[in-house]
Amino acid sequence: MDFNKLNCYFRFSKEQRAGIFSLFLVIAFLQLGYYYCDGLAVLSKQSDSGKQQWMSLQAEIDSLKSGSVTAVQKVYPFNPNFITDYKGYKLGMSVQEIDRLLAYRKEDKYVNSAAEFQKVTQISDSLLRTIAPFFKFPDWVKNKKDYVAYKNKSYPIFEKKKKTPLIDLNIASQEDLVKIYGVGEVISKRILNLKESLGGFVSMEQVKEVWGLSPEVIDNLYSHFTVLPSNTIKKISINNASLKEMAQFPYFKYTLAKDIIIYRSMNGDFKNIEDLIKIKGFPVEKANIIALYLDFN
Repeated sequence: MDFNKLNCYFRFSKEQRAGIFSLFLVIAFLQLGYYYCDGLAVLSKQSDSGKQQWMSLQAEIDSLKSGSVTAVQKVYPFNPNFITDYKGYKLGMSVQEIDRLLAYRKEDKYVNSAAEFQKVTQISDSLLRTIAPFFKFPDWVKNKKDYVAYKNKSYPIFEKKKKTPLIDLNIASQEDLVKIYGVGEVISKRILNLKESLGGFVSMEQVKEVWGLSPEVIDNLYSHFTVLPSNTIKKISINNASLKEMAQFPYFKYTLAKDIIIYRSMNGDFKNIEDLIKIKGFPVEKANIIALYLDFN
């Protein structure tokens, strides 16, 4: 193809080029005018649609305001003894009437009839006639005589069981201990070994020192055993005991027993447990129990 021949078709004079450019501008303005008018028409339609929707909602709101739509509240039977502030308000009671009922109930008293309810709250006869049909009292109120007879009648089957007397833990045998749920042969031996090493228990708190006892088992032991005061427990003469005697006491280790002897030789006799807790390393948390094993004379 000879492109040089084609060039002659695209050669325009200055006036021709100006005319073509003017034509393009006219076409562009016409297109813009078309889209602008079309957009205004769409917006107008949307505005009309929104206005119609708003008008329909307004008509519905107006109908609600005028009372054309009314909600019917259904009242269910209720016990008037348990009327709340909100419930009383919905029933048409005044604040004073509700307060009178609440004050009456705070005294642990109950109304058992519509007449008693009016006497306590002092509501009007018209309001009582409106709400009384919905009062629902317990069955025992309707059959009060039968209820009183039933209440006063004794039923041996349902009588409380007599409490089993607690056993002194210091005289309890292994057979007594293994009867407790959670205490087997091993645990029972540990309890008896601790009792033997101490020379006897002075408090039930000491069972917590037995390794392997869960809180539930400890509670079971508390419900079956106790520790009674006893004069058979051999006490340690804290102001005269030797190092060997003190070191054999389960609550005193050899180092603590040695420190007690040194403190005693430097400061004189111990007067009470408060003097002992001044010594470094003394088990202060067990001081009350340890004091029951010591003789300060």
